Amino acid sequence: MKILITEDNLVTQRLLEATLEKYGYEVILSSNGEEAWEKYSSEKPPLAIIDWMIPKMDGLELCRRIRDSERQVGDEHCYIIILTGKTSTYDVVDGLDAGADDFMTKPFDKKVLLARIRAGERIIDLRQQLDKKNKELEKTIGRLEEALSKVKKLERLLPICSYCKKIRDEQDYWHQVEEYITQHSEAKFSHGICPDCYEKYVKPELKILDGSLKKRR
Repeated sequence: MKILITEDNLVTQRLLEATLEKYGYEVILSSNGEEAWEKYSSEKPPLAIIDWMIPKMDGLELCRRIRDSERQVGDEHCYIIILTGKTSTYDVVDGLDAGADDFMTKPFDKKVLLARIRAGERIIDLRQQLDKKNKELEKTIGRLEEALSKVKKLERLLPICSYCKKIRDEQDYWHQVEEYITQHSEAKFSHGICPDCYEKYVKPELKILDGSLKKRR
């Protein structure tokens, strides 16, 4: 795993580098805030150890810039450990408010540092698993929505009788048009009489009925 180290003290920087490389981490070194920002932007390391008091851009400003980038660009969350000689509660609060995930004071203990890095790795792994599951869920929802959109649509060639206008289904059964469409779509029917059918069928029947009534009188 890549780890960005931002430390302007050469001795502390080399100590961090040697410690992390000993345990198999790939170290990206930077000595000031601007250099760290450039390397973060190009490398996108999942974890960073940032000294608070560094030149050209302090650690908290660098932390804020990383968080802004994640929100705007959609980068994966970088687990940030702030390293500093500041020890007051207010300093810890300021560091966490700036977006840091953890806070370590100098001089640091190697075992404690490694334990915090491993804790960060576990959180990174959980985030990646969650992101993966969210993406899989989004794909599944997309497929379900597509399938549901097709369930209520007629999307095939429909055999229809030239005489009675019944429709043949997939099992070779014949259905009235209204019955078939109701079963295979969200359409509902209300019945009426078109002008042509009124003239052709209804009007002659009304004349016959009217004539029959007159004879009875």
